[in-house]
Amino acid sequence: MNNQVQAKLKKIFNGRFSTSESTRANYARGEDTYDPVLSKAVVFPETNEEVSKILSLCNEHKIPVVPFGTGTSLEGNVVGNDKGITISLEKMNKILSVNAEDFDCRVQACVTKEQLNEYLREDGVFFPIDPGANAAIGGMASTSASGTMAVKYGTMKTAITGLTVVLPSGEIVKTGSRTKKTSAGYNLTNLFIGSEGTLGIITEIQLRLSPIPESIMSAVCHFPSLESAVQTAQQVIQYGVPIARIEMLNKEQMEISINYSKLKDIEAVPTLFFEFHGSEASNQENIKIVEEISKDNNGSSFKWAKDLEERNKLWKARWDVYYSVKALINNGRVYSTDVCLPISNITECVNFAEEETKKLGLRAPMVGHLGDGNFHVILPYDPKEEGIYNKIRDFSDLLIKKTLELNGTITGEHGVGLHKKAYLLQEHGDCIPLMKTIKKSIDQNNIMNPGKIFDLN
Repeated sequence: MNNQVQAKLKKIFNGRFSTSESTRANYARGEDTYDPVLSKAVVFPETNEEVSKILSLCNEHKIPVVPFGTGTSLEGNVVGNDKGITISLEKMNKILSVNAEDFDCRVQACVTKEQLNEYLREDGVFFPIDPGANAAIGGMASTSASGTMAVKYGTMKTAITGLTVVLPSGEIVKTGSRTKKTSAGYNLTNLFIGSEGTLGIITEIQLRLSPIPESIMSAVCHFPSLESAVQTAQQVIQYGVPIARIEMLNKEQMEISINYSKLKDIEAVPTLFFEFHGSEASNQENIKIVEEISKDNNGSSFKWAKDLEERNKLWKARWDVYYSVKALINNGRVYSTDVCLPISNITECVNFAEEETKKLGLRAPMVGHLGDGNFHVILPYDPKEEGIYNKIRDFSDLLIKKTLELNGTITGEHGVGLHKKAYLLQEHGDCIPLMKTIKKSIDQNNIMNPGKIFDLN
């Protein structure tokens, strides 16, 4: 970044432009395995127009730009660029409008899912996409996130009906609408969802909301083996039970979560967390079916979260999985896989993952959103331990190979970032040239988060 650009940005943003090392270090990476990369500066815009001014200036001088939300991404999506700037959207955190009668709202990019749901609490509606971290909704859009309730409520692609995006040229465009459906032209909204900041910066999101269920019931069921737990989840979905969440934790993750989250009356064995949303009567009917399927697979009696406080504690333990694993090693890192498969193939792939980690001698807590075929192996390691990362990467390579053989995908919700570029070539090598064509047509100077998803050159 040359002195001319720096002087202009300082003049425009005054105290919201920083070149201090401590500030740059705070925005140098997400929750991933990469060493931090410090950009030349960090700037904090508050409006679409300010983002437009930054991109227009950077595009003119061919300066790389990395968008940054809350920094919870796991695949190197927001690692800094030592030749460019990082744009933190944290000051763009306003809820712009809520239309409870139409079940929709519009928010700025750095509104978090917890912030939004707290705001909506009295309106009888909620935002159901739950990635397991208090992520920014703009970041969730950029990575096409989903999480624990995708089996009932879908993913960010389901929840988003429109976007405001600032293009590399500085042009501000609005895609989509507030309506439930539209046939008006190309689906540009979905083009930007999952683009990880490589095509432009998402600054506003139009969201679908859901009515708060009359009844919410959560339960835990233990199993003698991981296979029986996964088989149960698979059968629940195949039976057509309208369940809100089915979360799997393997034996090792249960041990870690019990200690970290101080859980009581829970066993350290393979476990499914269930949640049912609906009327009291429909929940009771669905619970009976799921209990029967669980018993057929040697599952225990259900242990119920009897009230809101107990239910929140149970799910907080699930949300804290990543940090519970990270806490195992002082200054450690966590490599998290993110494969997703057709539901009929999930049992085979989970069994494969468990067997391969044992062969390699890796500590491998596992969690899964089994209702939609997505699971994660969470591998803690000390970056100073010689050869450990290579061993983990060897396992990851094997898991990706198996996933693709079973018609799965390399990422269900984390995105590609830096971590999965080689894997994207394996899954969609025939589509990469088209992706590059789209990228070049929108971002001619390759300033937007360059090097993420794929290498342009």
